[in-house]
Amino acid sequence: MKPYLRVATYIGLSIVFTACSSNPPATLALQKENHEFEVTGLGKTAVIAKNNAIIAANKTCARQSAIIRSENTSYHGLFKNVTDEQTGQSMTAAAEILGGILGRSSNLQRDDDYQTTLTFYCQAK
Repeated sequence: MKPYLRVATYIGLSIVFTACSSNPPATLALQKENHEFEVTGLGKTAVIAKNNAIIAANKTCARQSAIIRSENTSYHGLFKNVTDEQTGQSMTAAAEILGGILGRSSNLQRDDDYQTTLTFYCQAK
């Protein structure tokens, strides 16, 4: 009976921790002059960071449309000041492959490697 309880506990904890790590961090919009807003989206990739910023902009505008004035995406990964972005991604992929072969997790990629900042205003649909 105890081995089943232990396995069920491990499965339950892994589901709880997976659910917590998969939710994107909530970002708040900063209001600037001339009815403009600024939001920042974070993500493991540039696309995820942009999507998180767009979701935050759409939530800010609610029933209106978000009209983007400017967009800036930057890389803040582990290898930012050591190598360029492409080399850093290659090193991260190689470390993940090597970690998979050796049975160890290398987890060099973080949820905030990319940062996208959107400046936008809300317009009626």
